[in-house]
Amino acid sequence: MTPTPGRPVSAATAEEGGSRLDASHPARAAWSAMSDLVLHNVRRREASEALGMSFGRIRAIRRLANRPMAMSELAAALGIDAPYATVVVDDLESQGLVRRLPHPSDRRTRMVKATPKGKQFAARADEILGTPPPALNDLSPKDLETLVRVLAKIRPDDQH
Repeated sequence: MTPTPGRPVSAATAEEGGSRLDASHPARAAWSAMSDLVLHNVRRREASEALGMSFGRIRAIRRLANRPMAMSELAAALGIDAPYATVVVDDLESQGLVRRLPHPSDRRTRMVKATPKGKQFAARADEILGTPPPALNDLSPKDLETLVRVLAKIRPDDQH
């Protein structure tokens, strides 16, 4: 295993090929473990395969299923530039998952809204992505309560 900047790799990690908690940097090790769990979650691949599209497009339709957004707002929410947001929306629109609408107060702006088919698609993605990994289900109720309590303590203030 090749070390990545800012991520210490112990001998056990290198031998096993996985992430390990590094006692010399406990907060960094915990963050690394959480990142591995969330960012490299197999559910993303499962969702992409089941739904037949990239995870980036799945993210877009899930956002739009919650509420219509201006194209620029969608681009910002996804962390992509406006021209690429247009490509994403064009693709989703060609599949009947979203449609463009005029903005209610700014005629220069287009809104994007999920269609009923798009909302069903997003619900299916949510179902797949919301399924906990088996190892999480194997934790005791007490461990799960502790995990929820600890995660609640580290959430950014703007998400409380």
